[in-house]
Amino acid sequence: MNLPEAFIEQLQSLLPDEWEALAEAITTTEPSVAVRVNVARGVGVPEGTRRVPWCEQGFYLADRPSFTFDTDWHAGRYYVQDASSMFIAHVIKHLVHGPVRYLDLCAAPGGKTTAAIQALPPRSLVVANEIVPPRARVLADNVIRWGHPRCVVTSNAPAQMGKLTHFFDVIAADVPCSGEGMMRKDDEAVAQWSPALVEQCAQRQREILTDAWAALRPGGLLIYSTCTYNRQENEEIADFIVNQLGATSLEIPIEPSWNIHPAIGSECHCYRFMPHRVDGEGLFMAAFIKDGNSPRQDIRVKDKSAKKCDETVKNWLSVPNDYIIDQQGDLVIAVPQDVSREVAALRSTLNVLHAGVELATVMGRKTVPHQALAMSLARAENAFSTCEVDYAMALRYLRGESITIDAPRGYVLISHQGAVLGFANNLGNRANNLYPKSQRILSTHLPDMLIAVIG
Repeated sequence: MNLPEAFIEQLQSLLPDEWEALAEAITTTEPSVAVRVNVARGVGVPEGTRRVPWCEQGFYLADRPSFTFDTDWHAGRYYVQDASSMFIAHVIKHLVHGPVRYLDLCAAPGGKTTAAIQALPPRSLVVANEIVPPRARVLADNVIRWGHPRCVVTSNAPAQMGKLTHFFDVIAADVPCSGEGMMRKDDEAVAQWSPALVEQCAQRQREILTDAWAALRPGGLLIYSTCTYNRQENEEIADFIVNQLGATSLEIPIEPSWNIHPAIGSECHCYRFMPHRVDGEGLFMAAFIKDGNSPRQDIRVKDKSAKKCDETVKNWLSVPNDYIIDQQGDLVIAVPQDVSREVAALRSTLNVLHAGVELATVMGRKTVPHQALAMSLARAENAFSTCEVDYAMALRYLRGESITIDAPRGYVLISHQGAVLGFANNLGNRANNLYPKSQRILSTHLPDMLIAVIG
């Protein structure tokens, strides 16, 4: 790999004593591979693995397997995430101490969102937003796979989010950037890089933050991050947040052994991850508290009675009285009662793709259980029969193929090694596969052996 000459000059100016080591790491070393387990599903870090120092749920893999063929990934039992990016969980645990309304402003594909879900205090509401529609759909799939019922996925511009005045206690902004931190693993990041791109990204970052700033209540927390190295998109944006938007930089406790680089040319507390220092890709993160102190605000929406729907779906939830059941179009949805007003307010203002738990799709006289219910941690354990299948059958199911199962007639949960994958409608002689098209395995390849990252 040949790095652009202007980029080398930028590194020399940025890190006079370390630029050669960083350039060598980018061009000659292999990226690490790490995953973060979903503890809410009872998954722990396997014994004997090398853990990510700043994330209790993260660990490194010796190589990169074909995650597509691991049924545990489809079951939402872990998320593949760069180790540096897992630092978001450490920041949240140290700076957030009670239930909050949390906005992940630029959330796709969902790594930092699912890390936040796991790190936030119980009863927090998470809103994950992505402006680009195809990326927003991927985000929704990943959030559904994670199974958390107190999450909303939206697809809106930052300016639209800013109309939710003082609505959020925490905003995480992992903003679009020039991607220098991805150069080691993505040749396209090298090919597209230029000084003009850096300046363009920095301008866009200021716009995003300015547009969304009103949505954060005074006294609220902003977590800003990029996957790039230059100062224009990092420390200069941190200084912009403090001096132009009105905020105070916050210190995050870290261990010296983590080898995280401090701010360069700024008084702000900034945390730089660089592959010649840490086992992970390039990342910049900083946290701020917005000037002032006032409670979050609510958006008034007209109360409207929930549309009548099939009452039997309530029994599909482990604690049905904790939820309000409503029908949006042909979807029957369950929203936790204590955040139902907030979700209604979001629906009145934003383009909501997912909220709470989609229980079922109404198709004429039929009520078909939804994939989100299969994945949800709120699903009642005894609501449906479960059919355990072997690895080959599990892959056939995940490809969307017809399968034959030994199970009662009707809607059945398909599982492999105790991990639920989704629904099938067992007709007796065959089972209709209900696994969503957007999540299916496209490859017809059958691995030589079972792939199981977490055992």
